[in-house]
Amino acid sequence: MQKRKPHTNSYTVGGLKPGKMVRSKLKVGFDLDGVILYNPIRTFRPFASFFKFLKPYLFHENAESFYFPNSNLEKFVWRQLHKTSFKVADGYQMIYELVKKGLFDAYLITSRYDFLKRDFEYWVKKIKAKKIFKGCYYNKTNMQPNQYKKHMINKLRLDYFVEDNWGIIQKLSPKGRSPSGRNGVKILWISNFFDKNIQYKYKFLSLQEVADYFKKLLSF
Repeated sequence: MQKRKPHTNSYTVGGLKPGKMVRSKLKVGFDLDGVILYNPIRTFRPFASFFKFLKPYLFHENAESFYFPNSNLEKFVWRQLHKTSFKVADGYQMIYELVKKGLFDAYLITSRYDFLKRDFEYWVKKIKAKKIFKGCYYNKTNMQPNQYKKHMINKLRLDYFVEDNWGIIQKLSPKGRSPSGRNGVKILWISNFFDKNIQYKYKFLSLQEVADYFKKLLSF
């Protein structure tokens, strides 16, 4: 990990054995949909990926790129799909408690496109995100989701990022580390039952498991 200005307190950083200390507070980024917000649709990601090869024919887009809605009808459908993120995920309260104890700084980072700004702001207010997160960011310039998250990981100099989209993780960090090249930056994956056979070092089934991970990591 690159050296930063020392903070008043010392915290254990992921990858270090309990008891080893560094003089820096962790910086952790969290995705919104499927991470902070529970979304049952994300369970069907493996099935949706089977149809990726149809994108060039249906939407005239590269099969490896992430879909961007262009027409008003497409944007309307996209808004409805995002309404499936309908409640706060279990584990959010523990994240809040860990942040309030000063154990790490949290950042909310979603790759939602600009036309979803209103719904993003609704959830920021509803979950009182600004009381927990040092910053709340969405993809206002409509970058490809993986490129936007890579940009924010590097800009904020995050130690961890929690993501649920395996497609994004494959582009960001197939071995669990950020492509920025900074040692110690880890991408945590909130997976699901149908992806159980995919091997990945930092794999969890829920935000609660991620919260438990940080609670254990930072208990000293």
